[in-house]
Amino acid sequence: MHLGIACPVQCAQRNHAIRIFYEGWAVFLRFLVLIAVLLLMSASVSAACGSIGPACSIGLGNYRIALPDGPAPRGGHPALLFFHGAGGSGAGTLKMIGMVETFTRAGWAVIAPDGLKRPNSRFGPGWSFHPARPKHPDGPGITKAMLVDAALRQGINRDRVLMSGFSIGGALVWYLACEDPSLATAYAPIGGAFWRPHPEEGSCAGPVRLFHTHGWRDGTVPLEGRPLRSADILQGDVFHGLTLLRQANGCTGLKADQFETDGLYWRRAWTDCRAGSALELALHPGGHSIPKGWAAMALEWFETRAEGLVEN
Repeated sequence: MHLGIACPVQCAQRNHAIRIFYEGWAVFLRFLVLIAVLLLMSASVSAACGSIGPACSIGLGNYRIALPDGPAPRGGHPALLFFHGAGGSGAGTLKMIGMVETFTRAGWAVIAPDGLKRPNSRFGPGWSFHPARPKHPDGPGITKAMLVDAALRQGINRDRVLMSGFSIGGALVWYLACEDPSLATAYAPIGGAFWRPHPEEGSCAGPVRLFHTHGWRDGTVPLEGRPLRSADILQGDVFHGLTLLRQANGCTGLKADQFETDGLYWRRAWTDCRAGSALELALHPGGHSIPKGWAAMALEWFETRAEGLVEN
């Protein structure tokens, strides 16, 4: 009788212990799942910053980014780094649907930095580049920081970067290309170049791959430049800038040796230059604008001309 009574008691105790063990294990597993979900959400938010919601911050400034669909290829997405014009923003850049979608459909990311507020400027956020004026920390340092962050956080290919910009964003691109050609694989500014006083001859750091686009009727930043603020500030001459880059590229002659006049653009290129360099000008009949078809043209130039010149 004693043994018959003890077994149910012992079994009940054992079952209770087992139930407590499994309930505790289930709670622990739910805790692990919650931690994993939170980590994934954190990584997702970190990776997705910049397109919708908060911009990606690098301390010195912010940028936004549009990524192509699908996983990044081996080595990462190639990237267009685009500096907006005066008063613009990274969010505004990403609203340039035609340009952005041309690149993202080709598997590229589009990085759109936010300009910094410039003291005493009536144009809003922009870029400081003029050698005779105080500079914000948005030159090579902030550019490198953005690209490093985008490579780590967004999976871009640091070795396949096309740097571009419009108006004063384009001017910044010229100065960055001159100061440190290694910042990007190639450069494609639009409607903005060096300002006066131009850089001194021989001051550019080395050969560069640059494709400049400009409007024939541009009255805001004319090809020859114009004075601003009662001639206190003088825009530069695009053709003089091309002379400086021909010198940096070691071109053997003054005149171009390749020409294209079909379609919207008149293009001329200097090819008898140092190995690994590239220099080209495209003129369109419009004014101060990013012309229709520019993105496709710049993408084609990068992939068929500039990138093939990179020394491995």
